[in-house]
Amino acid sequence: MSTTTTTAPATTAAPPSRWQRFRDSFLFYSFKRDLVAQLSLLVFLLMIAAAVFAPWLASMNPYDLAQIDILASELPPFWVDGSDPMYVMGTDAQGRDLLSTILHGLRVSLIIGFGAVILQATLGVCFGLLAGYMGGRIDAFLMRVADIQLSFSTLMVAIIVGALVKAIFGGATFSDYAVWLLVLIIGLAEWPQYARTVRASVLAEKSREYVDAARVMGLRSRRIMFRHILPNTLSPIFVISTVQVANAIISEAALSFLGLGMPETHPSLGSLIKSGFDYIQSGSWWITLIPGLVLVVLVLVINLLGDWLRDVLNPRLYKG
Repeated sequence: MSTTTTTAPATTAAPPSRWQRFRDSFLFYSFKRDLVAQLSLLVFLLMIAAAVFAPWLASMNPYDLAQIDILASELPPFWVDGSDPMYVMGTDAQGRDLLSTILHGLRVSLIIGFGAVILQATLGVCFGLLAGYMGGRIDAFLMRVADIQLSFSTLMVAIIVGALVKAIFGGATFSDYAVWLLVLIIGLAEWPQYARTVRASVLAEKSREYVDAARVMGLRSRRIMFRHILPNTLSPIFVISTVQVANAIISEAALSFLGLGMPETHPSLGSLIKSGFDYIQSGSWWITLIPGLVLVVLVLVINLLGDWLRDVLNPRLYKG
């Protein structure tokens, strides 16, 4: 009498999902233990949500002249005597609800900040990859262009471009396209920051074994640069991007304050600060102070997130 034994087929564990890998990563582990990063991300997301839903959250449209009451200009916030309950944060010199104007201005500032960083990163990453991988004359030429670009400040570039646009197309055209012109100006003025960082990372990566293997396989240089080297240089790019978003927002505010950015009829945080600066001595301090505080908080939380991300992505830190 013979007995047959059957063995159960071996079962292989399913690979972890992306969410599981993210939960097990050092990035998520560090975020859970850092209260400052959590609060900064919460405030930043709330400000982004307020900017995105500004047309629905604002009680009035600051672009609609029919909704602006010039007789209600310079009304103080609700905690100051003489305020109007209809205007929680008061009104500016044009009679616009300051809270509604800040929401729309925050939206413009974030669009300029993110748009300028996208342009900076696109130009800087492409030039940095090309300079670091190709080397030789291409590297020398692109880095000299970057050095020349760094010799011109963002303010100087804004003055030149703004003067040319106004001279060629007129001031009305500049006001209509001020957002995209500022994105172009700030993006063109700051791309060397990305190019130099990416170039340094590429010089360290292109001598690795996986790059030599890709060359032996006959892969094209473009594929090696963008499919193999670029993913290994993303960590410094992410860190630079957080800092550059804050710098772009500050640059927009500075240019608008000097009259080279957004006009007062198209509110941004910088143009709001400028519009109320002339009324500080008359007692209407809230027109400048409240948008200024919003700008400070926005830049502060972005910088705090950038500092946390820099520490997390630092390969020299222990990640056990």
